[in-house]
Amino acid sequence: MANVIKRSSMKQSMGVYFKENMGILIAFVVLYLFLAVNPSTSESFLTRQNMFNVLRQISTNLYLACGMTMVIILGGIDLSVGSIIALSGCVAAACVSRHAMPIPAALLIGTLLGVVFGMLNGLIICKTTIPPFIVTLATMDIARGFAYVYTGGSPVRVVTKEWQFIGAGYIGIFPTPVVILVIILIVTALLMNNTKFGRHIYAVGGNVQAAHFSGISVEKVKFWVYSFSGLMAGIAGVVLASRMYSGQPTAGQGAEMDAIAAVVVGGTSMAGGAGKIGGTIIGALIIGFLNNGLNLLNVNSFWQYVVKGLVILLAVFVDFIRNRSKK
Repeated sequence: MANVIKRSSMKQSMGVYFKENMGILIAFVVLYLFLAVNPSTSESFLTRQNMFNVLRQISTNLYLACGMTMVIILGGIDLSVGSIIALSGCVAAACVSRHAMPIPAALLIGTLLGVVFGMLNGLIICKTTIPPFIVTLATMDIARGFAYVYTGGSPVRVVTKEWQFIGAGYIGIFPTPVVILVIILIVTALLMNNTKFGRHIYAVGGNVQAAHFSGISVEKVKFWVYSFSGLMAGIAGVVLASRMYSGQPTAGQGAEMDAIAAVVVGGTSMAGGAGKIGGTIIGALIIGFLNNGLNLLNVNSFWQYVVKGLVILLAVFVDFIRNRSKK
């Protein structure tokens, strides 16, 4: 009986998910079919190599977007993740090339550096009334500044095969960053959908006062959400540094905007309290395939910024209409 009820509940939730995300699902299918049947793109677009290249490229964005989804559902924002990518990647690369540390230790240090910045963001936000936008804007400059100071403004190169395996290698036929991404997506989905912590995120994002009166520790929820966002940025930093064979202080510029775009296009409300990691995955895929399609169509890179901006604006406008209709 319990299994029947559980299956019924899962079917219900899946039905609600598809209903709420029907718009972005249709948009994704239309974009995919357009690129698949277009004579100018179909030959290059449908190859396995191109599919894996797209997935490898969006993996960094989706690492960040997993943390950003939680942050935005909470009603906050994290602008520091792009700079954390640069600092984590530079420090991890330097640990290998300058200090001859084992690669696992270097990767751990780079990742933990992201966690430290995430904790710093969370601590300031939950202990003060300073808006998350201001706090993370400040730590964005701090992390980027440390990256330039630590490297002297020059890339930190690492050319060993073991280092390159993390960002440019393969496990079987699958790129290593994609395998890491699948693990992260599973963990994130379980956290958000199957734990008390995940329910508390939605409660705090929906109504902070009601969550507080319900006995939820709002400060702890905010602290750990921003810590998780920092963790995702740290992982993205070391994977990207491996993929580029170097830690670069300029890495991750604008990455926070791409992550926010994936989350918003995926249907997560900027007002907080609503959103799903499944929608974020579709949003990242839309942006990834859009970039790939524009490149295959030889669209000027300047115009690509315009197209991406219009897509984000449309997604925010749809969110505005949806929130107004609910009220």
